[in-house]
Amino acid sequence: MKEPFSNLLQKAWVDLHDPLVAWQIAILLSCFVLAWAAGRALRLDRVEADGIWKFGVGGFRRILFPVVALIPLVLAITLLKTWIEVDLLRLFVPLLVSLLLVRIFFYLLRHVFARGSVVRTFEKTIGVLVWGALVLHVSGLLPEVIAHLDEITFHLGKQKLTLWLVLQGLFWVVLTLLTALWLSGAIEARLMRAQSLHSSLRVVFSRLATALLLLLAVFLVLPLVGIDLTVLSVLGGAIGVGLGFGLQKIASNYVSGFIILLDRSIRMGDLITVDNFHGEVRNITTRYVVVRAPDGREAIIPNEMLITTTVLNHSYSNRQVRLAIPVQVGYSGDPERALGLMVEAAGKHPRVLADPPPKAFLARFADSGIELELGVWIDDPETGMLNIRSELNLAIWRTFREAGIDIPYPQREVRILSGAGGASGGIG
Repeated sequence: MKEPFSNLLQKAWVDLHDPLVAWQIAILLSCFVLAWAAGRALRLDRVEADGIWKFGVGGFRRILFPVVALIPLVLAITLLKTWIEVDLLRLFVPLLVSLLLVRIFFYLLRHVFARGSVVRTFEKTIGVLVWGALVLHVSGLLPEVIAHLDEITFHLGKQKLTLWLVLQGLFWVVLTLLTALWLSGAIEARLMRAQSLHSSLRVVFSRLATALLLLLAVFLVLPLVGIDLTVLSVLGGAIGVGLGFGLQKIASNYVSGFIILLDRSIRMGDLITVDNFHGEVRNITTRYVVVRAPDGREAIIPNEMLITTTVLNHSYSNRQVRLAIPVQVGYSGDPERALGLMVEAAGKHPRVLADPPPKAFLARFADSGIELELGVWIDDPETGMLNIRSELNLAIWRTFREAGIDIPYPQREVRILSGAGGASGGIG
């Protein structure tokens, strides 16, 4: 099987000088057009599926182009090799096979690593590099490229390095780190499904597992690239100096993050107020906390601020929150009846808790009317508090209108008094 691919590039270059190469080019274009048309006709990106079917449809969509192009190409080579030279067609067989393998490999990686990981971010770049290496291997050019890279040398201190050695080291570094990230992702997924553990502890254990696996990966890969582990003592001293100066805040945020996760003072879903910003805790990381306000704004708050400043946690011991709704009635009305109607209107709202029950109070005697206050308790403040205020105000207004109770508005009386000596005043 290796003999047909040993000198494919040279034979294809010879075919390009043959007038009959137009047949090979036409066959190649036909295969590519057929693969493109198959993808457009099937429209697999619009197929709705769940679970294993979604995984299968996505994988088939990835390999559709190389598979559809490869099948007629192989048939054309088999049928036409006795009539014309087909070395140009043979050159594209390993290219398409390599593309097929790379797409399958990276489609599996997309489902192994979480969304937003380094692998998914640089998927195309890594895919092009892997595909290029496979193409060089099947075309027989890889040994020559390796020999050329091995001739490029440079010195790092007293150690002599080659470009090929550096590339090998980078390969093992990337492979080891990817393995560590995959294991940490698997551990994190397993921990997040453990309902017996508190959510904060699950986050702590997953972060610790990731840090330990990455540290282990570094210790394993350094000897592979020829770096003595004793140099880490010097590196540790440099890191200590850096932490003492420029990295002090960053280290403080990471330590504060673990403290928050361990003491559970702030948890996912808590309603907190920090630095006059109120919202729900949506994410807790080892460096910062994401708080989402009811209007959709999100604040990224460093963990150190949550440790060193006062944080109002509105749902620390329980999620019940009291809402105070002020209402005014006229002095000519019946305040006791108004208080009863307010409690009755609040009791009909589905979000208002029955225990503690809603209560209404006479707050004070104001200039324009008697100020009343309705106090209600809810246990779902994350769904919004302005909406329930509006609904309760509308319910009270309808109830007062049906009962004939007026809600006063400010009024002023202006009197014009005559001046001294009986002179009449006026407005000019």
